[in-house]
Amino acid sequence: MVVRDHPSLSLTRQCRLLSIGRSSLYYEPKGESAETLALMRRIDELFLKYPFYGARRMVLHLRREGVRIGRRRAARLMRLMGLEAIWRAPRTSAPHPEHRVYPYLLRGLAIERADHVWCADITYIPVRRGFLYLVAVMDWASRYVLAWRLSNTLDASFCTDALEEALAAHGAPEIFNTDQGSQCTSLAFTGRLREAGIRISMDGRGRCMDNIFIERLWRSLKYEAVYLHEIADGFAARRVIGDWIGFYNTERPHSALGGRTPAEAYRDRSPVDMMDKPLRALPTSPQAQQQQQEDRIKGILAA
Repeated sequence: MVVRDHPSLSLTRQCRLLSIGRSSLYYEPKGESAETLALMRRIDELFLKYPFYGARRMVLHLRREGVRIGRRRAARLMRLMGLEAIWRAPRTSAPHPEHRVYPYLLRGLAIERADHVWCADITYIPVRRGFLYLVAVMDWASRYVLAWRLSNTLDASFCTDALEEALAAHGAPEIFNTDQGSQCTSLAFTGRLREAGIRISMDGRGRCMDNIFIERLWRSLKYEAVYLHEIADGFAARRVIGDWIGFYNTERPHSALGGRTPAEAYRDRSPVDMMDKPLRALPTSPQAQQQQQEDRIKGILAA
């Protein structure tokens, strides 16, 4: 809006015409400090373990760990990361007047085949000098990650881009379920769903359990990949997340899928049992090796 090399209007004159202070031209926003970023990461770890923590409980827990933090700061950081405690709260705030909220369509619905229901969600990804946001589109029945995108802002465009990629590669589902975040209730996102003839479903406010499978995806991603690496920037984050999602889709077996991977379950298009069952440890896992060693010792003692 301000032209720095304007031939006839000085910067002072332009700022006066726009009713803004000249100092704002030279202001450079400061990122969060290393201490704050470490605190945000710890809050994210605790929220994955205790998703019912609000700002007050988060403060109490952090203080027991020796962290000096107030409720307002904790609330600000949780809001910045998009974290909201799971509990039935009164509707104290109305949605954006231009964003329609759709009803939840999955209650009591048997979802046993691929492309019946897709879902999407956004999570916070810590990096060395800041943080990013990750959106993923998942097939509900097979848990196959259809598309994902990283962004350094919470605008709606990266969510729409992920949706477009999923639709282009896999066609359209019957139902698409999201939360009530402004990115997924935006006119661009819901308009694209309606254009594709997809029925729109939205979780209740503060009820991430309505979208439970993608919440489990975030937990697995962070504990198995994100928290095991010192991610320096967006390029490293994209590589780490891309490698893990490739592993998750094509190599990681699920007990609820009969030991198949999400990619195998998605391609088979056969009914799946959505109830989780304990998965036997793989022969090469430390747990399996330890059990085999204990069985051998018991056999020797019994002889």
